[in-house]
Amino acid sequence: MIDKRMRKIAVTGVLASLSIVLGITGLGLITWFPGASLTTMHVPVIIGAILEGPIVGLVIGLLFGVFSLIQASLIAVNPADMAFINPLISVVPRLFIGPASWLVYASISGSLRITDKKIPVLRESLALIISAIAGSLTNTVLVLSALALFKVIPWAMIGLIALTNGSLEAALSALIVFVVLAAWKHLPRHGGRSRLNR
Repeated sequence: MIDKRMRKIAVTGVLASLSIVLGITGLGLITWFPGASLTTMHVPVIIGAILEGPIVGLVIGLLFGVFSLIQASLIAVNPADMAFINPLISVVPRLFIGPASWLVYASISGSLRITDKKIPVLRESLALIISAIAGSLTNTVLVLSALALFKVIPWAMIGLIALTNGSLEAALSALIVFVVLAAWKHLPRHGGRSRLNR
C-alpha cells in the first residue's frame, strides 16, 4: 500500500515537472504557422492518468493549470494570454483532462484496474490512442469554451479552432502517448519488471 502511494507521488511529481518544463522551455508549444501552435503540455497529464488513475491525472492537471495561470500573470503579452490569469480558463478545464483520459482508457481496456497486463496488444493500443485523443480534446474544448464564455474569442470560432488546431493536437498527443507508454510497458524489468512497474 505504501509502495503504491509512493509510486503515485513519484509519478505525479515527475510528470507535473515535465509539463512545467515543457511550458518554460517552449517545447510544449510547437509552432506550425505564425500565430498558431500545437500544445503538448497536457500530454504528461494524460500519461499520469493512464498509468496511475484519475486522481493522479487530476493532480497533474491542477499543477499544469496553476503553472499556466502563473505564467500568464508573469509574461502575458496579448489579451488571449492575459485571459489565462482567470483560473476558470487556466486551471478548471485542466482538471478534467486526466479523469476523461482515464475513463476512456478504462472503458476500452475492459477493466477499471489500470495495472491489468492481460489486455491483448491491439486492444491496449487502441485504448492508449483513443484515451489520448479524448484527453487532448477535453483540454481543447473546455479551454476554448471558457475563452468564449469570457468573450476572449467568439463562440463561432470554437468549431474552426477545434477542427484545425484541436485535431492536430489530438493526433500529436495520441502519437506521443502511444510511443511513450508502449515503450514503458515493454522496458526490461527487474526480475521481469521494473521496480516502479511492479
